Amino acid sequence: MRAVRFHEHGDNSVLQVDEVDRPEAAPDEVLVEVAAAGVNPVDTYFREGSYGPYGLPAIPGVDAAGEAVAVGDAVEGVAAGDAVFATGLSSTMPGGYAEYVAVPDDRLATLPEGADLVAAGGAGVAAVTAWRALIQHANLRPAETVLIHGGSGGVGHAAVQVAAATGARVLATAAPVTAAADGDGVDVILDHRLDEYLGFDAEVAGHGARVVGIGENRPEIGFPASAAARGKDLNLQLMSMFNTPSLADALADLGSLWDDDLGIEVADSYDLAEAAAAQRAVMTESFLGKLVIEP
Repeated sequence: MRAVRFHEHGDNSVLQVDEVDRPEAAPDEVLVEVAAAGVNPVDTYFREGSYGPYGLPAIPGVDAAGEAVAVGDAVEGVAAGDAVFATGLSSTMPGGYAEYVAVPDDRLATLPEGADLVAAGGAGVAAVTAWRALIQHANLRPAETVLIHGGSGGVGHAAVQVAAATGARVLATAAPVTAAADGDGVDVILDHRLDEYLGFDAEVAGHGARVVGIGENRPEIGFPASAAARGKDLNLQLMSMFNTPSLADALADLGSLWDDDLGIEVADSYDLAEAAAAQRAVMTESFLGKLVIEP
């Protein structure tokens, strides 16, 4: 089969398309014929070597979706022919930038029949991050108000849909920040640029608001002044999708929302030979939704 690999860490130029053996499903794995693999900033961090450990040569791609073509004997709830999507790949195993990938059953779930598998290929990191932040950490409840920074981005546009599905009132910002709260302030804030927006979060938050931080552009974060945060008993939770207790459970919950309440906007699609261009674009361009690679 064809797969994108890098044999050393470095810039986009280390990515190449190789012919490799098609994997076989271990007892706890599902062999997936990949329809699409999401392109995420974290893919570039693994390639550069800033995240590790990473055995070389390596196939990048944290996300993937496609058809299950073979199912290990120990796997339950998945059958050959099912539509599936996965996340949490590539750090210690082959990733989704390939024609086939063997996925452990603890990071995969089924999708409804007829689901758009190209869109689902871009769902994993974005949707699970949104789900974990809003549902597991913030415990977002119906009729609460939630502010989502970067509402047009990968995580942001998934978070808007997840929040709406709970019955919450959703506010979203773009860059620069354009929205403010009214009334008693917002109850939940999802922040992907803590170094830029944390002070703003404290200003628009309501009493006891929950801020969930999923990223920043610079490592130095903090409140420019703490009085507003202390005066409102503000709660700040920092998180990473890779610490999700059960990726399979989160994906299953998201799969139950697919089509009716959740969909991923595909901004652009690339083939395997264009993986370097895709990774360059995800770090340098602005777009609505997600980028994907279609093998």
